[in-house]
Formats: sequence, structure tokens, C-alpha cells
Amino acid sequence: MRLNHLGLPVRDVGRSKGFYERHFGFDPATAQEYPDRTVIVRNSDGFDLALHPVAEVEPSPHFLHFGFRAATPDDVRALQARLVEEGVVLIETEDEPEYVGFKALDPDGHRVETYWEP
Repeated sequence: MRLNHLGLPVRDVGRSKGFYERHFGFDPATAQEYPDRTVIVRNSDGFDLALHPVAEVEPSPHFLHFGFRAATPDDVRALQARLVEEGVVLIETEDEPEYVGFKALDPDGHRVETYWEP
């Protein structure tokens, strides 16, 4: 058994879908909308991200986050630079020999970690 699905409440499904497609490799061709207006989009690993429209997104507890493991430290650094260029808020960054990573806020304030470890 493996974890392969995450559901997120979002204010604007299109905006969130675009964010995860542009930066985290979710394939727009896999997007499927359901009767409740939830859109599920999949990445190349077969992970499903379910984006459900809501009027307001409640703040989550401080530690709650989800993450993406990158293949190399430079992959982390490159994504971090693209997100900063796009104006995405970074809330933590670390660049050490044994760990390179950051946490950013998605368009609804969900904490998304990108990291590399040997």
C-alpha cells in the first residue's frame, strides 16, 4: 500500500491547477472534473491531486505540509528561483550539504515543501 492521493480545498481550481502543473509536474491532460466540481490531476508518478472548490480556505496548523522530493540539489534551487521570480511566498529555506529544501505557500496558503536529501 502507498499514499497516492491528496485532497486540497481551494478558492480557484484553475489557478491552483495551473500552479501545480507549472511547478510540480502535474499533467493537464489528466485533469478530470467531477460532479461536485472537484478536479483531479495526476503527475507522472501516478499521484492524484484533488482540488475541491470552496469559498474560504481555513488556515492549517503550523506544521501541516506536504512535500516533493527532488532528484538533485540543483533541481530544488532551480524551482526555488522560479517560484521567487513568480512572487510565491517562501516561508523556510535551507541549503546544507545533506539537505537542500524550502517551503512555499501555494495560492491558498497550503505549505508545500520541496527538498533533496542524499
